[in-house]
Amino acid sequence: MNQKKYIAGIDIGTTKIVAIIGSENQYGKLEILGYGKAKSQGIARGMVGNIGKTIDSIQQAVAQAQAKAGVSISEAYVGIAGQHIHSDKASDYIIRENADEMITVKDLEALCLRVMSMKNMFPGEEVIHILPQEYKVDGQDDIHDPIGMVGSRLEGTFHIVTGQVAPIKNIHRCVTKAGVELKGLTLEPIASSASVLSEEEKEAGVALVDIGGGTTDLAIFKEGYIRYTAVVPFGGNIIDKDIKEGCGVFDKQAELLKIKFGSAWPEYTKENEVINIQVLKDREPLEIQVTNLARIIRCRMEEIIGAIFNEIKNYGYDQPRKKLIAGIVLTGGGSELKDLRQLVEYVTGLPTRIGLPNEHLASNTSTELESPIYATSIGLLLDAIERERSEGQRIDFSQIHGELTSNEAHTVLTPEMEQPKEETPIIPPTINNISEMEKEEKKEEEEESKSENKNFLRSISEKFTEFFKTME
Repeated sequence: MNQKKYIAGIDIGTTKIVAIIGSENQYGKLEILGYGKAKSQGIARGMVGNIGKTIDSIQQAVAQAQAKAGVSISEAYVGIAGQHIHSDKASDYIIRENADEMITVKDLEALCLRVMSMKNMFPGEEVIHILPQEYKVDGQDDIHDPIGMVGSRLEGTFHIVTGQVAPIKNIHRCVTKAGVELKGLTLEPIASSASVLSEEEKEAGVALVDIGGGTTDLAIFKEGYIRYTAVVPFGGNIIDKDIKEGCGVFDKQAELLKIKFGSAWPEYTKENEVINIQVLKDREPLEIQVTNLARIIRCRMEEIIGAIFNEIKNYGYDQPRKKLIAGIVLTGGGSELKDLRQLVEYVTGLPTRIGLPNEHLASNTSTELESPIYATSIGLLLDAIERERSEGQRIDFSQIHGELTSNEAHTVLTPEMEQPKEETPIIPPTINNISEMEKEEKKEEEEESKSENKNFLRSISEKFTEFFKTME
């Protein structure tokens, strides 16, 4: 057992933090060796609000997972979400010096660098993922893997996911100070998709909706590739607040009412069904009609679904080539709400199902882990296994912005790139930069001033200018 390669994942959510340890068995299934869950303290809408409390919660979850697995972990893949996440699509091309030579990984790296150098980044933003969607070679389109082909002009379209540097650094700090090295970041809806979506659904067109406590995440797939991502800053917690205010109960009671008696479809409830709940000691029990409870839930859920549906419309799902044949797949803790599937189908008109992370799990897995609550954490392991399996064989687009050298890219850059421009693009700090800065703990704990931030960005700009000069 100790000879197996273990992989760990940490899902840092608004309501819970899950640490999970697993490995791939001989049949290609995921064996979960141990998992731990702790109440999330210090997280609001996917972002760290209290460093100390978040570290404590991560340590609790990791300790539970290690105790169950009987092994210790030193590194983990971590999920990231939050309202600071944005996505965009970018396209560009390079001209290869020798059109008769086969296209290699280095050509794709050079193209990716080209795209990143031309992308307009907002101050304080950092790239989390660079996901290839489509390539063209000498005008031939619909190419998903150009390696091995020949041609002069190589074009590519990429889906770029970015986030604010500060929230990313805060997550990195919390994980490392909890005693675990952050090996990689994965956008949470991408992780969830690995555990609940089939390849057929991704090919046909599907919208994954991950309903968490603080946010609702969207990832749209078509023709096997991710096409659109978005984050709505509302989740299950806001429904709890509505129940608390509408029914006159406390936080824990509101959550209990939602889980045990809640429904997203009032018409399915009985008008005369009443819940008696003791709000305060020595007081008369409070009577709450189940139908009224469902009306409160439906009102807020329609708002959340409406916001997600607007994002689906922005993607252009009504266009023939962007049609979502597989409809919507709901996952995350919020997807367990009774009658939610019917409400989503009613609002969107798209076929809907609940996504359970059980397809990739070994037969001896605990039934508790088959809940959509664990979709992200299980997806983190699956994504990590795929990353490590393809390491060295394919380019890791999520890290390319911090790993290229001028020697690797020199022979395939476009002519216009060989001349330094007057305004050199400023590349924001990358995850690799963050890892280096974490070693200086004293500096990390001090809040950076505006002048320090400007100096840092200026230094990155100067390095990037040097990069182009070396290619002349």
